[in-house]
Amino acid sequence: MPVPPITITPESSGSVVAKGATDDLSASLLKHAGFQQIDDWHGRRHRLPTATPLDDKVAIANHAAEMLRAARYDVVLSPSLDERMSPPTRPLGPYAVGAELLRITDQIRAAESGADLQRAVDHLLHPEHGALERVREALEAAGQQIYDLDDEAYDLAYRFDYASEYVSGAQNELVNSQARLHRVGNASERHNEAQTRSSTLPDHRDAARATSPAAAKAKVPSSPSAEVAQPKRSAHPHVPGPRR
Repeated sequence: MPVPPITITPESSGSVVAKGATDDLSASLLKHAGFQQIDDWHGRRHRLPTATPLDDKVAIANHAAEMLRAARYDVVLSPSLDERMSPPTRPLGPYAVGAELLRITDQIRAAESGADLQRAVDHLLHPEHGALERVREALEAAGQQIYDLDDEAYDLAYRFDYASEYVSGAQNELVNSQARLHRVGNASERHNEAQTRSSTLPDHRDAARATSPAAAKAKVPSSPSAEVAQPKRSAHPHVPGPRR
């Protein structure tokens, strides 16, 4: 009876799970790669923590698959994790946070409406999960850690605390800007609509200057003031008599 393959797949929770490693050797290889073993009423399985960075998940899953295949195990690795099929791109090397901020910056530059802009900027300004809050928190933690490691480096710790306060000031400066971002561009759209409507309305001055159809047909001026009095001519021309 054929042995079922060991499958390594991502879950909707964000974790990566390896199933099918029922013997000690395959379990040992998975643990060596970085997986955590779980034994419960579902059986034995191996999992990567949900908080594991994506690049690390891909690297660990591929390393585990290579070791298992070298040990003659049949392994099914999800295409989304397989470096041979979808190699991860790292434009900034290990600086994954900087690469993500570059992606957000590209979204901001590509925004075609206030709503698009608001959705992109929200990744920066969200009060709990935005990038500014994470940067402020990290700077504050760095200052505290410096002081904990070396209480004589209080001046350096203070500089990090001071920087975190600057970020906090930037956050306060941009409070309630999200709603206004959503309306960006609406004023110009209303102005364009008003111009379009005004260009389609009839010009009453032109209508007042126009000649009525009846007057044009009769070939007479449409207004009495337009008539010009012409002198009457006699039927017979006046001929002067002979001189005496």
